[in-house]
Amino acid sequence: MNATTDLQQQFFNHLKSILPQHISMVDELTDLLNLSYDSVYRRIRGEKPLALNELRQICERYHISLDQVLKLQNDSVVFQAPAINNPVFLFEDYLKGMLQQLRYVNSFKERRMLYLCKDLPIWQFYLYPEIGIFKTFFWIKTLLNQADYTHKSFSLSDNSFEECLELARQINKEYNELPCVELWNKESINSTLSQIEYYKDAGLFKTRNDLDLVVDSFEKTLDHLELQAEKGVKFMPGSSEVSYRAPLHLYINEVVIGSNTILASVDDSKIAFVSYNVFSYLITKDVRFNESAFQAFENLVSRSTLISATGEKERSKVFKLLKDRVRNLKK
Repeated sequence: MNATTDLQQQFFNHLKSILPQHISMVDELTDLLNLSYDSVYRRIRGEKPLALNELRQICERYHISLDQVLKLQNDSVVFQAPAINNPVFLFEDYLKGMLQQLRYVNSFKERRMLYLCKDLPIWQFYLYPEIGIFKTFFWIKTLLNQADYTHKSFSLSDNSFEECLELARQINKEYNELPCVELWNKESINSTLSQIEYYKDAGLFKTRNDLDLVVDSFEKTLDHLELQAEKGVKFMPGSSEVSYRAPLHLYINEVVIGSNTILASVDDSKIAFVSYNVFSYLITKDVRFNESAFQAFENLVSRSTLISATGEKERSKVFKLLKDRVRNLKK
């Protein structure tokens, strides 16, 4: 076997490792490259070299970095930046992208998510509609600075964001099927507290009742998250016992504030989702980067306190503190 053939087989081994088990690599390549089954098998076996245009097509479709596959020893890390070429940012598209990523992770038999939380995971704000509608309005008006929201005050009766709420419901469904380790800090609700406080002080709540309903909804969210932590599994509010609920391992770290970084292990591969510019994120499957990120996460976990399915005293203490701070918004 010559060096070129060895590298080509190494490339196809990598491609196979990143595809979900139920997907046939041969079927995929037959459609992508418009080749016969025999032609694809000859390339996989190294009997026929891949043409450069074929290599480009495969790398583009499956977001493969040749640096990563060939294990080039340099300090470069290749990231994907979804939607970076889209000139207009729509919040609905952001939620659709998030749903797509969770579905992809859930397509693998062996899967796990590690979440280093600076804020509560975004989909958890949609467990109850009032806080979900407020957060959507705040993000669109204040962070995305969408022109038609410039002079609007917030009112639950004037906003429904039905598409966003439905997308978030589907996101929560996928999330609930994904085993997770989450690392929170007692400051993980600070940004939402500040957002509600800012709208309150600026007179941007149309009525006092709008403020009270949003605060009540936020408190109910924390009640549900506490119940999930108590049981050590994830489920929707009001749901009955089901045949499978993914485990939740929730940790509190007293000194480290996270960075909203998500790490996922799928079968034999690892993926990192690194946030930037609030709603944007980078994705990499770089082995060296992910090994370092996973190790750093596990190091933080070893210095944190588990409050799910155990640690009742610490769990009650943490959630009481969080809910007291939420209730203070009504004062």
